[in-house]
Amino acid sequence: MITEKYSSKLLENAVNEFSRLPGIGKKTALRLVLYLLKKDESEVNSFCESITSLKKNIKYCKICHNISDTEICDICSQSNRHSGIICVVENIRDVMAIENTHQFIGLYHVLGGIISPMDGIGPSELEIDSLIKRVKEEKVSEIILALSTTMEGDTTNFYIYKKLKNFPVKISTLSRGVSIGDELEYTDEVTLGRSIRNRQDFENSITGI
Repeated sequence: MITEKYSSKLLENAVNEFSRLPGIGKKTALRLVLYLLKKDESEVNSFCESITSLKKNIKYCKICHNISDTEICDICSQSNRHSGIICVVENIRDVMAIENTHQFIGLYHVLGGIISPMDGIGPSELEIDSLIKRVKEEKVSEIILALSTTMEGDTTNFYIYKKLKNFPVKISTLSRGVSIGDELEYTDEVTLGRSIRNRQDFENSITGI
């Protein structure tokens, strides 16, 4: 394995930090660092301050757990949303993907991940209990399970279904317009929007119950 040689320890340290980011290798990290070196100091300071401010001041909506600037996110605050329909998603990227379809006017519940024993992620690490609490305390008419169509996503869907099936609430899932193994953020808006509109009863989508 060839070790990169740097003319500056400061450069090397910066490259190493950038390469810690997911999907960023050493060559890409070097390109980003060299790009920043060419920028004015004020621009670099602004870049750094935005990241520091993000980490220091970001909040998570106390209702849906979406990333927010305030205690309650903009989506949960909108009076024109259908508060009785809750779409359960893995993360904020999925919220953004669904919002971009302009086909959903309900609210969300961000789990913060999906059940994955291989990664040491169980139900207790996710926002499942808070979802059950919302169903108990709010006037919820429908839960849409909109997790990725992977083994982990399907496992999480089924776990939530078992927890909620005795409540007087409709439990549905996206139609299979989203291909098996696909993640929502990589699904085109038309396909994802159609899958939301044509969602199906969850119990009809599985066997052996």
